[in-house]
Amino acid sequence: MSIGIVSAAYIAAAILFILSLGGLSGQESAKRAVWYGIVGMALAAFATVFGPGMGNYLVVLVMIAVGAYAGQYLAAKVEMTEMPQLVAALHSFVGLAAVFIGFNADIEMSRVADLKSGLSPSLNAAGIMAALHDMGLAGFAEKVAHKTSTEINILKVEVFLGVFIGAVTFTGSVVAFGKLAGKVDGKAKKLPGGHALNAGAAILSVVLLVMYMQGVGSWTLYAMTLLALFIGYHLIMGIGGADMPVVVSMLNSYSGWAAAAIGFSLSNDLLIVTGALVGSSGAILSYIMCKAMNRSFISVILGGFGGTTGPAMEVTGEQIAIDADGVAAALEDADSVVIIPGYGMAVAQAQQSVSELTKRLRAKGKKVRFAIHPVAGRLPGHMNVLLAEAKVPYDIVLEMDEINDDFPETDVAIVIGSNDIVNPAAQEDPNSPIAGMPVLECWKAKQVFVSKRGQGTGYSGIENPLFYKENTRMFYGDAKKSLDELLTKISS
Repeated sequence: MSIGIVSAAYIAAAILFILSLGGLSGQESAKRAVWYGIVGMALAAFATVFGPGMGNYLVVLVMIAVGAYAGQYLAAKVEMTEMPQLVAALHSFVGLAAVFIGFNADIEMSRVADLKSGLSPSLNAAGIMAALHDMGLAGFAEKVAHKTSTEINILKVEVFLGVFIGAVTFTGSVVAFGKLAGKVDGKAKKLPGGHALNAGAAILSVVLLVMYMQGVGSWTLYAMTLLALFIGYHLIMGIGGADMPVVVSMLNSYSGWAAAAIGFSLSNDLLIVTGALVGSSGAILSYIMCKAMNRSFISVILGGFGGTTGPAMEVTGEQIAIDADGVAAALEDADSVVIIPGYGMAVAQAQQSVSELTKRLRAKGKKVRFAIHPVAGRLPGHMNVLLAEAKVPYDIVLEMDEINDDFPETDVAIVIGSNDIVNPAAQEDPNSPIAGMPVLECWKAKQVFVSKRGQGTGYSGIENPLFYKENTRMFYGDAKKSLDELLTKISS
């Protein structure tokens, strides 16, 4: 395949990726957007594998087959509730790939340099290139051989940055996976002098970059990799469970920038464009989510600077339970209902039951809407995807800013497996870990029913005063079982 055809394929793939990102912004266009991404990636992979300079096709095709099987297996096996940790795990693969590609680029640069040093000093540039060609240099090594000393120095910077970002992404994503999967404690943990350690490791990495540029040796690249692995681990360990949705988005951005840096190293335009798209979109989404949570974007990136200044407000009172008959009676009398889904709905796979409840209430002439917080669940858009899967109409699914002012006129608010996003402590307690975070003010509704498994504090470990308010009743039990029981009390 000629370089012209490959370039055309890369341009087409880049356009498809842009269309895919644009389409994912709306529920109606999301399915079409996913197909844009699939076709674009297939086109990019085909053009790369069969483009000029490629070889070892048996190895390449075997690896593609293994990767395709693993992807299909995970797609069929992983539930929607496990998608956040799967996304984090996939980010780690991107980071690790960037590290290995960077190491390979360094090895090839060293090999070419050694070959050049063994040639006769009397050879001119053309003679050197002819001699290297006779030695069988191909692919990336051949590109390196054609570079000037200035271009080699630029390449070294690209490789160093790609490995650094990739290593940070790798260990950070592994820790994020562990926290989201419940294998690592979700609380923020840092070593003594945590931020100073991170800063010291970053400064030492810059020193190693200078040494690497001066030709001290490849050991500087490997030493930096160890520092970057530590930074990634320590940064994400220092971020609490309540901020994990932002972390997933942020790691997505890191993986994009790592890919872009390696794209520069390999002179691969498509990798540069794709990496820049992923990196910038992930950074923008992280910023939007930080605003939605009243978090400092820089603070989250640096591993949770700041925090509370005193003990959290003591919560008094008791949680009052209610059964399905009580909830059904209240819904029969209500004219307006707002449903607030959270991660508990995803865990119980209760979205179909929620959809059926919505149909029955709307059939009775009641106004039913959904309130979606920007960070509901553990992944941006998590609740929107589940509700779309359950065929809930798009026009009744509203964002927090669109519906928050309507709660005082709402008869019944139903909270399904949410904690932080409906926690009044964000407004009432300046010492709360979520102080200042915009939340869904469901406690202003006439009645609030909270579907919850038990009296625990949830994933982030933050107590919720909503559960103790006079107009709140706790509808205990697995969300799906509780809603299915409720459906038997409400005629269709």
